[in-house]
Amino acid sequence: MAGLTGRMSTVVKAKVSKLLDRAEDPGETLDYSYQKQLEQLQNVKKGIADVVTAKKRLQMQEATMQQNVVKLDTQARQALAAGKEDLARTALERKQLAQNELQGLDQQIAELETQQQTLTDSEQKLRAKIEAFRTKKEVIKAQYSAAEAQVRISEAATGVGEQMADVGLAMQRAVDKTEQMKARAGAVQELEAAGTFDDLTALGPGEDDIDRQLKEIGVGSAVDDELSRMKAELGTGAPSAPALEQAGAGGSDAGASSSLDETIASLDQAAQTPPPAAPPSEDASTS
Repeated sequence: MAGLTGRMSTVVKAKVSKLLDRAEDPGETLDYSYQKQLEQLQNVKKGIADVVTAKKRLQMQEATMQQNVVKLDTQARQALAAGKEDLARTALERKQLAQNELQGLDQQIAELETQQQTLTDSEQKLRAKIEAFRTKKEVIKAQYSAAEAQVRISEAATGVGEQMADVGLAMQRAVDKTEQMKARAGAVQELEAAGTFDDLTALGPGEDDIDRQLKEIGVGSAVDDELSRMKAELGTGAPSAPALEQAGAGGSDAGASSSLDETIASLDQAAQTPPPAAPPSEDASTS
């Protein structure tokens, strides 16, 4: 179970890494890094300001304590002059404590000054580093933009880009469909010329080429059977075909000859008959 969990974790991390790699923009990453470095520089400046503020406060306390030391020394002198030795001793004791505190303040102020100098040096180095990074960042962004533009131009020119590949595939599919349609049209024309296809809109039994061939075979067989039967009948005493044809030819010639003679006789009779007399005119009857 532990091995399966580890494998799933590795696969998920790999998928997420791949997605992040796709979504990552080098220009945005460089700008983000530059922004973070500027924030660090601001934090260093803020630290220097805090150190300087603490040093100023200690220096103010030191000045106040020095004034207090001078004041206690004066009071001790005045008390001793007035014959009050105990009071003078107390003033001197307070003066000693103040001087001890002054020594501690001096040490703290020195440490703060050292820390301030260190932070100031670090701030200058960081500033120079950030400035160099900014210049390099702009150069890298310009180079990346140029390379990206070159890749897009090359992909568009060669057709290997994602969008151009989709367009190329669509064009190839269109060409394939066109070639397939042309081949189908040629095949239909060839089959139609060969008589394989009938008119699907015509009324009829819907026979195909195989049915027609089988039907022709059947008709040929029936004709052969009928011809054999007729030959058999003629061989048993029936009039032969040449005799029947000659008789028919003679009868038709005789009928045609008699019809021609009748037509000629009627024409001769019409020519010999005189025309009928004309009726008397109206002028002759009145005279």
